[in-house]
Amino acid sequence: MEVRVDDKVLLVTGAAQGLGRAVALEAARSGAAAIILTDRNTQRGDEVVFEILKLGAKAALVAADLEEQDAPARIISAALDQFGRLDGLVNAAGLSDRGSVAEADTALFDHLFAVNTRAPMFLMQGLIRHLKERKAPGSIVNILSFQAHGAAVNLAVYGATKAAMSLLTRNAAFAHRKDRIRVCGINLGWADTPGEREMQAAKLGKGESWLAEAESRMPWGRLIQPEDVARLTLFLLSDASIPMTGALIDQEQYSVLGVRD
Repeated sequence: MEVRVDDKVLLVTGAAQGLGRAVALEAARSGAAAIILTDRNTQRGDEVVFEILKLGAKAALVAADLEEQDAPARIISAALDQFGRLDGLVNAAGLSDRGSVAEADTALFDHLFAVNTRAPMFLMQGLIRHLKERKAPGSIVNILSFQAHGAAVNLAVYGATKAAMSLLTRNAAFAHRKDRIRVCGINLGWADTPGEREMQAAKLGKGESWLAEAESRMPWGRLIQPEDVARLTLFLLSDASIPMTGALIDQEQYSVLGVRD
């Protein structure tokens, strides 16, 4: 089955690297008319714009820090000014800073919830309002986390941000199913992304050997790759997944029953 998003205008957050970049490039290969990218890193974002243009789709970068309260409204407004419409949204940006219930401070809590929950929620709101004004169908995919099922101790706050987005995802799917706006989420397992490499090797002090050791325990001999996530995301964005909505899909290979052996 060929999955296509022909002529759709899509907004992808966190698109300068990792999951967002992979989704944006897969969308360009799959026929998207235009892709709006958001990220704080304008240099890498411009590089991804160039990659998309070479694939034949239109592209634009909206530089934004999702921790800023007005960022979602500015992003939606800039996207509509640039291309006149939006048909889909992928909330791929996210932070995975560590913090347990016993140790997290208010700064970490607010920081994670601002980027992982508040920003994607108001981006959903902006797209839903736009689609309803147009009386047009659309689709939203939220990149969530397997940690939303309970979370490792030091990922308690992070897991809570994703659990909150899980509820918002299903609630929005229910509320707007008759508007033909579909909303789904991916509970992502352990993925090999630039952000995760920095977290494991540098911030957690595991050094460069962490990846080989982690992959040696995986059933398929590797962590989830951004391209794996991009393919599933494009299916959920595309008409191929109609009438599916409100689905929270576990994209995980290791802790399938919620435990690790």
